[in-house]
Amino acid sequence: MASPSGITVQAVQSIGLTVSDASQSADFFTGAFDYTVVADTVISGDQASYLYGVPNAQVRVVSLTLGQETIRLMQFLSGTGEAVPAGSKSNDLWFQHFAIIVSDMDKAYERLKKFSFTPISPEPQTLPNDIKAFKFRDADGHPLELLQFPPGLGPDYWQSKEALFLGMDHSAIAISSTETSLALYRDVLGLTHQGSFTNIGIKQETMDNLFSAKVIVTSLTPAQGRLGVEFLDYLTPPGARPFPIDQQTNDLVHMHFELLVEDIDAAVEALEEAHVQFVSPKVIDLPDVMPFKRGALWRGPDGHNVLLVES
Repeated sequence: MASPSGITVQAVQSIGLTVSDASQSADFFTGAFDYTVVADTVISGDQASYLYGVPNAQVRVVSLTLGQETIRLMQFLSGTGEAVPAGSKSNDLWFQHFAIIVSDMDKAYERLKKFSFTPISPEPQTLPNDIKAFKFRDADGHPLELLQFPPGLGPDYWQSKEALFLGMDHSAIAISSTETSLALYRDVLGLTHQGSFTNIGIKQETMDNLFSAKVIVTSLTPAQGRLGVEFLDYLTPPGARPFPIDQQTNDLVHMHFELLVEDIDAAVEALEEAHVQFVSPKVIDLPDVMPFKRGALWRGPDGHNVLLVES
């Protein structure tokens, strides 16, 4: 469905994350969750520098798939920036995770325990409607989630028992205002609002490791694909910290949605009218080694990064 601006996000094509060592991160995702490496390339020069907003950038981009979904590990060979801020919590506005769907939480958790990670939840939690979830951080501090839907809940494709790790359902960002974020992601970009609900209680607190957590969860989907966008609007507790004002794409806090559009020039014009903050000074034409032909990086109202791409 096109937005009032006429823009429609065709797909959340991947989730990008800045890592300190792409080889080590690839070993983690392939070993712990059965991702498959499908591309490994380096982009440098003005194209990389202006796309990512980092001078003299040389970036190794490793693409991995799980089911039908993709992540891209970005290692800045020209130099990694700052670490994820100390003491990060789920309601801090730089929080972004992606949910890996599993067919058996107990087996998935046992597999994960063979690798290096930092728990957020003390152990897998059974939430209302018998959804099972476990939040944790990888070696670079990126928050991740294992999620299992019970029979009869969620899309049919997440009920498969053919593999332990099935794919990625969504990537969630902490936000300060559901209304403000909907005005951008729904009304400008054309993502479909699937609904909102409020989570509260000891299970939510335990899963997030956040006392008195009360959060409005909002789901949005693109025109195609299984990977969606989720907002986490924490009403309590107070004290959520804003995105670091001086963040750079080579900082390890960096994650981004890669949103595929048919006409990137029109989409950028609509975003300029919405007064978003751009990292890329213009739409960047990219070399053939990249999985998309043109791209522009920008930030949402709370600082979250979005890479707009055109095939």
